[in-house]
Amino acid sequence: MTDPHQLPSHTDTPHEGPIQTPKQVIAAVIASFVIPIAVIVLLVSYVGADKQPAAGSDALSPEAVSKRIQPVGRVEVKDLSDPSAMQSGEQVYAAVCQACHAAGVANAPKLGDAAAWGPRLKSGFDALMQSVLKGKGAMGPQGGGDHADLEIARAVVYMANKGGGKFEEPKVAPAAPKQAAPATTAAAPGADAARAVAAATAAIPPATAAPAAAAAPTGAGAPPALYAQICQACHIAGVAGAPKLGDKAAWAPRIAQGIDAMTATVITGKGAMPPKGGSTASDAEIKAVVTYMAGTAK
Repeated sequence: MTDPHQLPSHTDTPHEGPIQTPKQVIAAVIASFVIPIAVIVLLVSYVGADKQPAAGSDALSPEAVSKRIQPVGRVEVKDLSDPSAMQSGEQVYAAVCQACHAAGVANAPKLGDAAAWGPRLKSGFDALMQSVLKGKGAMGPQGGGDHADLEIARAVVYMANKGGGKFEEPKVAPAAPKQAAPATTAAAPGADAARAVAAATAAIPPATAAPAAAAAPTGAGAPPALYAQICQACHIAGVAGAPKLGDKAAWAPRIAQGIDAMTATVITGKGAMPPKGGSTASDAEIKAVVTYMAGTAK
């Protein structure tokens, strides 16, 4: 009988793997390096394909490249006596103010919101101007911008009027026409001399007062051109603590210092007033305009 505990014997045979030769070993090692690298390259190419400029795009044009690599900061020089160099109120609003006033960020009154602007309009233009120049609450001085006071005043008027105000926008008064120098007649004999004198006389315009935003007190004479171009922007309304034209109380302590001391202060600048009021006038022109303004308060 067959023993039930006796199992049939099987011939043991060795198990064979896929790698049996040295060449297969080398191929397997190379594949273990090449295949992962190829997969990584394909993945990078796939991901980067979405960020490449489309065919026909101008992303690589000289203009586009120049715009991407342009410096972060720029220096802008303005001639404060040139009206065309001054930005309008809307331009200043678009450049600086709208970041907060368009959406009412940090309780800034929204542009055109009459209810929010009502209490502020009651305080008057001077108070609004001072708040912007010095900063208030979350708003830094000039709202974080860097503009001339006249440009800031225009922006204040622009926003205030959008909220129901009736302020008049400040403007740079045109410069007074320059008088033609009298012609030298010593070398012109006879009739030629007479004609030269007549021509020189006719070239001199009639004496009229230079235009100004507000009437100057009598006795001070006609305002110099520099006053109309630069000074009146602040001294008419007393912007940033500037003594108003004709205000005897404000001018008295300054007049006590003397014309030369006041002239030196204007030349070097003081407080919110930059050197020479931001102009390129000569010292003699500065002294003339200081003398005029002091004369209106005597």
